[in-house]
Amino acid sequence: MEMRIEETLERIEWEHDVDILYACESGSRAWGFASSDSDYDVRFIYAGRLNHYLTVAKTRDVIELPIVDDLDINGWDVKKALSLLRVSNPTLLEWLHSPVVYRADSEFLSAIRDLSVKAMRPRALCYHYLSMAKNNWRNDIDKAHTTAKKYLYTLRALLCVKWIVERNTIPPVSFDELVRGTVTSEALWGAIDSLLTLKAESKEKEKMLRHRVFDAFILTSFETFEDKLPAESGRLDVAEFDKLFVQLVAN
Repeated sequence: MEMRIEETLERIEWEHDVDILYACESGSRAWGFASSDSDYDVRFIYAGRLNHYLTVAKTRDVIELPIVDDLDINGWDVKKALSLLRVSNPTLLEWLHSPVVYRADSEFLSAIRDLSVKAMRPRALCYHYLSMAKNNWRNDIDKAHTTAKKYLYTLRALLCVKWIVERNTIPPVSFDELVRGTVTSEALWGAIDSLLTLKAESKEKEKMLRHRVFDAFILTSFETFEDKLPAESGRLDVAEFDKLFVQLVAN
């Protein structure tokens, strides 16, 4: 699969006349709880040629390929990525800190990761993850049956909030690292361990009964974190992002 991914990245560069600066795995495989039928969700950041940016015309800032078999691959132009990084976009932050990296320009990755830390907006990230957890609970879990996938997505979102509230740093993408840094309850730890085993051995949409330990943690977290969200913070000056952008497209 890694060879297939690299061949696809090379084809994208050739067909679109771009340089792929960074490519990683996102989603369940990056988090560490893929099912037997999970897709490979490859995401990348690319830079076009200088003339691509020197026009008043609106230019496309994403490259999306059709999903073929189990490979889902698409990416963002670096200008779009930097613009989203300035507002602490959680999806982009997860890409940049993914533990599964397929390709990376080391100088670019170091610079943009440093920017991601400086630009982090804790309150905005907490709102994102808390809203995600509440939507999952309302739409997919608060029924007689749910799936291991939905439980894990909800637990992960709430543990990300807990990490941010307690540490004021970007939460790790790895679910194992996130659990080790936030879960103190032996009952919850054991239940998560069993859930991970179930997720790995089952299909994505396979149903399971509700679990009282997870339900209790989720509902308690909703009440607890509403009153503990970090204070609002401003955006990092745009000049920080412009500097990196100019360095990339001027070369």
